[in-house]
Amino acid sequence: MIFGPFERMVAARYLRARRKEGFVSVIAGFSLVGIALGVATLIIVMAVMNGFRADIMDRILGVNGHINAYGTSLAITDYDAKTALVKAIPGVVDATPLVEGQVIVTTDRNTGGALVRGMTHEDVTRMSAVSDHIIDGSLAPYIEGEGILIGSRMAEHFGVKAGEQVTVISPRGNVTAFGSAPRSHSFLVAGVFNVGMSDYDSTIVFMPLALAQTYFKYLGAVTGIEIRIKNPDEARATALEVGKVMGPGVRVLSWEETNGPFFNALQVERNVMFLILTLIILVAALNIISGLIMLVKDKGRDIAILRTMGATRGMVMRVFLIAGASVGVTGTILGFVLGLVFCDNIENIRQFLQRITGTELFSPEIYYLTQIPAKMDWHETLSVVAMALVLSLAATLYPSWRAARTDPVEALRYE
Repeated sequence: MIFGPFERMVAARYLRARRKEGFVSVIAGFSLVGIALGVATLIIVMAVMNGFRADIMDRILGVNGHINAYGTSLAITDYDAKTALVKAIPGVVDATPLVEGQVIVTTDRNTGGALVRGMTHEDVTRMSAVSDHIIDGSLAPYIEGEGILIGSRMAEHFGVKAGEQVTVISPRGNVTAFGSAPRSHSFLVAGVFNVGMSDYDSTIVFMPLALAQTYFKYLGAVTGIEIRIKNPDEARATALEVGKVMGPGVRVLSWEETNGPFFNALQVERNVMFLILTLIILVAALNIISGLIMLVKDKGRDIAILRTMGATRGMVMRVFLIAGASVGVTGTILGFVLGLVFCDNIENIRQFLQRITGTELFSPEIYYLTQIPAKMDWHETLSVVAMALVLSLAATLYPSWRAARTDPVEALRYE
């Protein structure tokens, strides 16, 4: 056994404060708290950033698809044939023809801009991010080609619910002798969905494909084809194959091209946060060094007596290694447990703090999501724990070596 009962007993005695200040000295206590908070904060922040990235990606790709092919100047007329060709490409799961157009939605209560996405009811049904999150109404009128689907935040903004009417105005209107007049039409709200991303829940309108083709005057044509693949990481390579199939006059973009800068910024921010929060653990480890050095100076006479009684330098060194390591290990375990509990209950904690402070801590308009996501990567979490343990143990080496080098004759002479 590396650490014998003698070393453990002496180390525990040194950590037990003679003054009435608790289990450890003030500096050791601050070190323990610092390591616990550093480990917990690092675990929580990494989990939130992982969850934020995964949730954003799932929701963006769940609504927009992995690859989009758009007609550069004219609409795509032979879309059925091209959709079939795209579906035959290896790795492609689905291809959805659609009609997109910017519109103005108005009701008696409010007016605002929106993006109409004309899709068949089969394609909308397969889009689980929307079809599985209908919170008001149903898909039945949409399936019949008579109703539209709007987001929950849009419904709240316009003060409408399923079964009511909204007026949709297209800036690309009918050409008259007096110029272009905006096209206006009232539509039945078939259902209200809640994707969980404020951008989509407040701006997207799903319309039956045939109805959208009639409204935007794209009879027998679509503005683009949305493609989903098995592996999103292969979107760029698959987009090149899609471009060959679609031919000239069609622009093909992968999700990495349309959203790449956003996800790259998230990755950079995540790496910077990891570096900054690691410094908290490093500072706490430095506190262990200062605490142990002070303990060695305070216990100089005790060390000398132990040496004269037969304790070896190795035994003295192990005593202070145990004393310092126990602070680091205890702080790391507490930080791990605290981070785990916080991540599992982060949304409940947010709501509790909001009720107490009376402020909105996580605005959907700013952060895109309606709740704080947290996704723990166990390899990453264990790496944080291992790093904290290594730093804590490394911090004990110099003070322990210094204690072992204490000359008992010199120490007793000046006492």
